[in-house]
Amino acid sequence: MGLNLGYAVVGLRGASRDECEEPLEMASVAHALTGGLRAVGGAGESVARHAGEIAQLAWQSVQATFRGQVAFRDFIIQAYAMGVESLPLVLVTAILSGVVTSQQGGYQFTGSIPLYVLGSVVTNGVVLELGPVMTAIVFIGRVGARITAEVGTMQVSEQIDAIYSLGRDPVRMLAAPRILAGMLAMPFLVGLANGVGAMAGMVAARSTIGLGYQSFLYGARLFWHSYDLFYSLMKAEMFGFIIPLISVHMGLLTRGGAEGVGRATTSSVVFMIIAVLVADALFPPLFLN
Repeated sequence: MGLNLGYAVVGLRGASRDECEEPLEMASVAHALTGGLRAVGGAGESVARHAGEIAQLAWQSVQATFRGQVAFRDFIIQAYAMGVESLPLVLVTAILSGVVTSQQGGYQFTGSIPLYVLGSVVTNGVVLELGPVMTAIVFIGRVGARITAEVGTMQVSEQIDAIYSLGRDPVRMLAAPRILAGMLAMPFLVGLANGVGAMAGMVAARSTIGLGYQSFLYGARLFWHSYDLFYSLMKAEMFGFIIPLISVHMGLLTRGGAEGVGRATTSSVVFMIIAVLVADALFPPLFLN
């Protein structure tokens, strides 16, 4: 009888321990959920704040442009740095994109469908997607990161404050010329990338699967629409607006010396890539359908 009572006591003690552990587990779950919701809310607040500041910077740049407050010399310097100096890397990227697309398409199409269709696949793939997006990625690394580092260095060295103290507008001096130069340089770069990428794909198709130039061009013309080129240049114009805008904005937010400039540049590159990919995803339903 005593043995049975002993087992009963042990059972009661075990039940009381479980009853104590359950509220602790529920409290930890609630704490984790609260922390997760707080993190999501903080991220949403940060995105909304950045979006509002970027929109304000864009509006101020547009106002400075239409009021004729942009220095033509600064615009030319930035356009040359963004367009001409970025050209070699953009062309190399376009050639490789066209060659890889042609090789992959030739491997997939051989023995299944007429090979001349490869001309349409390569041309439309480069013009509609690879040309604008790959050029934008190169532009981000080549131009966007540089702008953020430049403006960020000016911010941490108090040059921006000096501009304000002289009664001048940093937006007019820094943002507007770079945004206008980006909107000029990107369509130029994308147009060249489209042509070079398509030609590289044509040469690759000839050398890998023996598709003649005439057959390639026949396939390219078969499914070609003149609107496709306009669509590609619209993308380029939008990317040329987004990238300098975000890079200047992130540069103006830089704090904390050289380490802060490095953090701002890294964050800027990530932010610009995400913005370009989101804009690229929104373009087809808005302008192709």
